[in-house]
Amino acid sequence: MKRKARSSLSETNKSSIINPTTLAILAGIFILGVGVGIAFSSTASLNIENVASREVIDRSAPNPDICIQYGASAVVTDMRVFITLNPFNVYVTQPKMRPGCVLRRNNWAILEQRKLISSDQVGDCKNRMNTFGFTGPLEGSPDIDCIYQNDAAGNFFLNQPGSVGPKPETNNF
Repeated sequence: MKRKARSSLSETNKSSIINPTTLAILAGIFILGVGVGIAFSSTASLNIENVASREVIDRSAPNPDICIQYGASAVVTDMRVFITLNPFNVYVTQPKMRPGCVLRRNNWAILEQRKLISSDQVGDCKNRMNTFGFTGPLEGSPDIDCIYQNDAAGNFFLNQPGSVGPKPETNNF
């Protein structure tokens, strides 16, 4: 008889642990946690100090309407590298970040029409299979360079092990 009393007592303890009140509290905590997680992950301040999206970069590009229509907006990093040979050392300056634009090869005429590049510069850049990039507004005195697209390093943010989704299309400029 004592055995039956013990088994009914343990069944009562088990059923009291998982009761509707406990389930409701756990569900509420779970929902609150999901809500807080969504709130933290979706708050991106879109000010000039926080470049969190492509739209911010597009708006900051010099001549954004021309850049988006005929090329792509870019973040340009200017820095210098000093190399000493005896002893061998490499020194790098603090990079300067500024907005820029990369034009597609078939849209160089925009720069030629505005007399910002010469036909010799176009020929040199075309012979090396490069394209043009610039910083600063085209109406002022933009800094225009013949630039080379380097795909050797690849984009390590894409196709990470365990990630899903198709391989993005390429934009060869």
